[in-house]
Parts: sequence; C-alpha cells; structure tokens
Amino acid sequence: MKRGVKAMVLIGILACAVPAAGWAAEKAICYNCPPEWADWASQLKAIKDNLGIDIPHDNKNSGQTLSQLIAEKNNPVADFAYFGVTFGILAKEAGVLAPYKPALGDQIPDGLKDPQGHWFTIHSGTLGFFVNKDALGGKPVPKSWKDLLKPEYKGMVGYLDPTSAAVGYSSAVAVNIALGGSLDNFDPAIQFFKELKKNEPIVPKQTSYARVLSGEIPILFDYDFNAYRGKYKDKANVEFVIPAEGTLVAPYVVGLVKNGPNAANGKKALDFTLSDKGQAVWANAFLRPVRATALSPEVAAKFLPASEYARARSVDWKKMADVQDKFRERYLNEVR
Repeated sequence: MKRGVKAMVLIGILACAVPAAGWAAEKAICYNCPPEWADWASQLKAIKDNLGIDIPHDNKNSGQTLSQLIAEKNNPVADFAYFGVTFGILAKEAGVLAPYKPALGDQIPDGLKDPQGHWFTIHSGTLGFFVNKDALGGKPVPKSWKDLLKPEYKGMVGYLDPTSAAVGYSSAVAVNIALGGSLDNFDPAIQFFKELKKNEPIVPKQTSYARVLSGEIPILFDYDFNAYRGKYKDKANVEFVIPAEGTLVAPYVVGLVKNGPNAANGKKALDFTLSDKGQAVWANAFLRPVRATALSPEVAAKFLPASEYARARSVDWKKMADVQDKFRERYLNEVR
C-alpha cells in the first residue's frame, strides 16, 4: 500500500475512533430521579429535548440519595438531587449541597425554599391511600387510618420504609398528626404502626406504583399524583382517599450538588424544572407545581374536591427534619 493511501486510511480510522468536538451529548447526573415517580421520565426527556442535556434515570429514594452524597462528598458524582423536603434540609446540613438561586426562584413562596438557595421546592403532593379497588376482593375502600387496622385488610396494606424513603417518613408524620400527635410526640404513629404490624403490611424501600397497579399491594400510603396517574393515564380501577382523620401535604425539593462534575448543566436542569415547560410536566402528572399558575383548570378538575383537601395540613419542615432521627430510632426499636 502506498504511503499516501496508508495515511488516508489511518486518518479515517482515527476519525471514526475519536468523535468530533461537540458530537457527544451534554450530560448531567441526578440522584433520585426515578422514571415511575412524579413522571421524572417525562421531565428528563423534556430536559433533553429542550436543553440537549442527557440525564439518566436513577431509582434511589431520598434517604439512599443523602447517604450516597455524603459518601461521595470528597469526590462527587451527581450534579443535582431530588428529595422529600426534610431530606433536602438534612442534605444542606450535611454540607453536600451548594447554594444556587434558580431563574424564577423568586416565584417560590417563602418557607418552600432555603434562603441561601441550597434547596427549593418544585412541586408537592398530598398523602393518602392509593387503592386498587379490583384487588380488594369485594372489601370496601378504606376511608380512615383506623380502617386499615381492621382484620379484613390483612396482607393488603403497604407503606414505604419510613426510616429511608421520604414518602415513608411523611406518611408517619401524616398519621401521627392525624391521630393527635405532634412533632414532639410520635406516640400515636408508633402505636399505629405496632397495631398495623398485626395485619402483616408490605414495607418496600422503593416507589411501588407498578405493584399497586398489578394488585400486589392493594392499598398503599402514597401521594395523590400517583393515584391520579393510575386512574387517568393508566386507566386502572384505582381510587385516591384522603383519610377522614386528616393528612399531610408535602413538598419535594431539588438542590445543586456541591462540586458536582457538570455543575453548569446541573444549574440549567434545575432552572428548567421551574420553567413554564418544566412546571407543565409536573402539572400534567397531577402534582401541584410550586408555581401555581402552571396547574390548568382541566387538570385541577380531576383532583378530589377542595373540601377533601381541607383535611391536609403542613408542618414546620425544619422541625420535621430535626426530629427525623428520633422517629427513626423509635420505629426501628419499637416497630420493626
């Protein structure tokens, strides 16, 4: 082979082996962006379509995310993370989040964002019962926390691990407040879970949307948005119940990881979650976007009436974070 031909062949091989500048997609890493939860699948697709940033799905829960961020503190892998609000507060305290005030962040109400920008709310949900009516075997749909203690629901009730998952801890706070407790007194929740243990509850660590639709978990402590998704998008025979004694409305937050490897892309992704397009994704998935204007009348009409939501309340999120370890210790020692 002539020298000139060899050179051309070599150049061709190198051109195939080494992508041209700009050929590779932009990327970022999010911890706790599971495709089956809060329709993160659609949100990450929207980010890629609009910003050209590729973010893989991640199935951690809030507790696992916080643990991983702490473990990687000196060599971060993630660029941003998503948490139930108390875990966002704990992540700030652990020093794994960087301050960042996003575009449109001024439209987030005070109390739903960290004053220094370490975390901010993107949407919220209301806790209740996500019920697969076909899986009840003819039993009535439960209407109260105390209904779940009846022997007829043995083996039918599930809740996410309250020592790890944000929805699990929020569920514990919800039942505690509803049954007369407070953030200073978790006795009602501990007693409830001890009594519920007699009914052999299912206690997974990860989001269990598919397990409800399949009937494996007929009744799950979960947020309204998952139940509405099952009813209106997956056309399942499911119902959302706000317990008669009351419940909790809980924010979900995001934050920029301190010293993340793709910080610029992480900031762009965080900005997008608050944009009109990003908030519309949450609204279309039946979450309540933090920017209230994003919830259309058509979507709002599919929610339970406002009179039902009047039983949902907020708490002091900082205090809820502060007492989380105390509850965790009691649950592990007295219930598990």
